[in-house]
Amino acid sequence: MPTTTTQGVTVSVTTNYLPDYSSPTQEHFVFAYKITIRNNSELTVKLLRRHWHIHDANSPVREVEGEGVVGRQPVLEPGQSHHYMSGCNLKSGVGKMCGTYLMERVANGQEFTVEIPEFTLMVPFRLN
Repeated sequence: MPTTTTQGVTVSVTTNYLPDYSSPTQEHFVFAYKITIRNNSELTVKLLRRHWHIHDANSPVREVEGEGVVGRQPVLEPGQSHHYMSGCNLKSGVGKMCGTYLMERVANGQEFTVEIPEFTLMVPFRLN
């Protein structure tokens, strides 16, 4: 499970290929990913924005930016975690994602960037 910690905030990722939503003959491969964000710092933090880089083996890099994650801007007290699920589609069935979250320390409004670890998206039959 790819995991990284930035300024006391730990981000972990797990992925799944979703064959029921994919159509390999039409170059449409769908993946789900679960993100866990844990606040290991001593201060309350709020997730403000996300910025993703999506690499597909047969396509240009896509960037996705926006407020929060899946419509929320979670606030995490020290020791708390937030989990969410999202998804991504690829044309090749092989790719990777990485990115950052813009966070804020609630006590003083100081913003900082948290790295999202790079993770691989690969259909299982490509592993052979």
